[in-house]
Amino acid sequence: MATKTSTVERTANGAAKSSSLREICARAITKSEWEDKEEFLDVIYWSRQVFGIILGVIWGIVPLKGFLGLVLFAGISCGIVYLYAINFQNVDEDAYGGVWELVKEGFMTSFAGFLVTWIIFYTGLHYDTIMAAKAS
Repeated sequence: MATKTSTVERTANGAAKSSSLREICARAITKSEWEDKEEFLDVIYWSRQVFGIILGVIWGIVPLKGFLGLVLFAGISCGIVYLYAINFQNVDEDAYGGVWELVKEGFMTSFAGFLVTWIIFYTGLHYDTIMAAKAS
């Protein structure tokens, strides 16, 4: 049984208009016009969540640790979102409340997902070296 996920948005006359998840994803990876601001912010939010988990896996494998890993995550995450919104999608940042509003969209939840993933992968892959360092 297949389910269809969609977001509901309103047309100018108030009638409900829906966009499927597939349409939103297709618009996210191509240069598109975003008439609904919330839809674009949702794209930023969810892509940032996925990106945070991917970076957590990479940081755990590398193994990065400490303040350097945190600063690199924040810089890369904010930089990617800024470049995506301003350069790739060509959105007007003032229409979204400025650059800060775009960059902070979903940052804290992405940061939490990143930390959990980073800790799990780092500990799982490097437990023996952590314990050997504590023993000596």
